[in-house]
Amino acid sequence: MSDAPRDIDHLIELMAKLPGLGPRSARRAVLHLIKKRGLLLNPLADAMHAVAVSARECLNCGNIGTSDLCEICQSEKRANGEICVVEDVADLWAMERSQVFKGRYHVLGGTLSALDAVGPEDLRIPKLVDRVISEEVKEVILALNATIDGQTTAHYLAEQFEGSDVQVTSLAQGVPIGGELDYLDDGTISAALKARKSV
Repeated sequence: MSDAPRDIDHLIELMAKLPGLGPRSARRAVLHLIKKRGLLLNPLADAMHAVAVSARECLNCGNIGTSDLCEICQSEKRANGEICVVEDVADLWAMERSQVFKGRYHVLGGTLSALDAVGPEDLRIPKLVDRVISEEVKEVILALNATIDGQTTAHYLAEQFEGSDVQVTSLAQGVPIGGELDYLDDGTISAALKARKSV
């Protein structure tokens, strides 16, 4: 690959697998880390090791934390009868950045997709239905990306709660078609949450 020693090449290869980094960007990043070894590389290596050991998926909602139940699920203040359903953890964190939603979350782990053979049983949909019943949820807010698969999933979820007392709403204005929550600014997410509508 280059004239760099094998372990440095290996680090570059691993970094190049990260989203948004290609081989050239990874090479630049690794060289920068090596130059700033004491300031960046060693602390980064320590932090990555700590996260590798302690990070785990919340057994209840699917968020990433350091215990079996994340802080949001443990907080009684968040048990207000609202669950916000998102595709992945990045979307949950984007919603949390807006500091508008005060309920709990549920991470599906993806969306329904006939093309990729992803059905309801491949996602955390049964767990969501169980939570809605056990946690006496009054409103399910669908904060799914405005893609075809996201909309298909939203319609499927709305059908699961038809005939129940659970109100199913979705994010409204501000979320562009084809847009992904993780790339939206906090103000856009806030406006979309406040203007949610029934599904």
